[in-house]
Amino acid sequence: MHAAIEAEWRQQLHEQGYFVVPDLLDAAEIARFRAVIDALIERSRGVTRSDAVYDLEPDHSAERPRVRRVKAAHRVDPVFAEFMQHPRVLHILETLLGPDVRHQYVKLNTKAADGGAPLEWHQDWAFYPHTNDAVLALALMIDDVDVDNGPTLVIPGSHRPRRVFDHHRDGVFVGAMDPRRGEVDFRRAVPITGTAGSVYVFDAFLVHGAARNNSSRVRRNCFYEFMAADAWPLDGIHGDDLKAVLGPIESRRVLGDAMVTPRLAEVPVRLPLPRPSGGHYGSIYEVQESMPVRFFS
Repeated sequence: MHAAIEAEWRQQLHEQGYFVVPDLLDAAEIARFRAVIDALIERSRGVTRSDAVYDLEPDHSAERPRVRRVKAAHRVDPVFAEFMQHPRVLHILETLLGPDVRHQYVKLNTKAADGGAPLEWHQDWAFYPHTNDAVLALALMIDDVDVDNGPTLVIPGSHRPRRVFDHHRDGVFVGAMDPRRGEVDFRRAVPITGTAGSVYVFDAFLVHGAARNNSSRVRRNCFYEFMAADAWPLDGIHGDDLKAVLGPIESRRVLGDAMVTPRLAEVPVRLPLPRPSGGHYGSIYEVQESMPVRFFS
């Protein structure tokens, strides 16, 4: 059975750029995640502006906490780090990336009910190009996700051929594609929906975004960036320099061995430079704020 499932994962990732694994976590495991996240949201009542942990909605307040993201979640609470060693997660990673795997960053995106922020169309690769393309993301659904509460939207097949769409405006990296350019047919968008505890995996070149959450239900997804250990970043990640990102490299090992020799492949690269707002990088939400024309307005 495993061989058939693994072949299906590889085929879907190659052809469509993504696939879904239903109910990877059970109810008790998801309840633990929710308890931690609820406590983090409660703690955000005492935060007045975005900081090293929280990315806040503009209308966040102590009375009505509204958090867009918990940054570097694996450093905030052990539950997020421990998930990377879940046997079913390791099985997926080894199947797709091989025996040596590293993680790069973990973030919890929370779409508050009644207007949680959208994310404009983008490719993850535009934010962190590597020496080869064995790079993907794995997202865990903390809540049931349907078409109404701001699901991730993907453009199937947009990851091939390998290309980097323009995420710049006037020569400055803004972390989003200009919908007026018509580079991709956004009418082909497919929502990724599922029950809490499900995961979805997608290629770093896949074009994706997310609409505003206009429902009365929160939508929380935890995103994990994984790559083959011999895929090394070509630029600093999330405002860090390479030393901060990779060192000590052993601490980012998920499977197998840490690799000190990068594998070089012919991949398209457009560096996410120069930074917006006088060098401040921030989260994707902050970077995209400088977009003059939005798809999810």
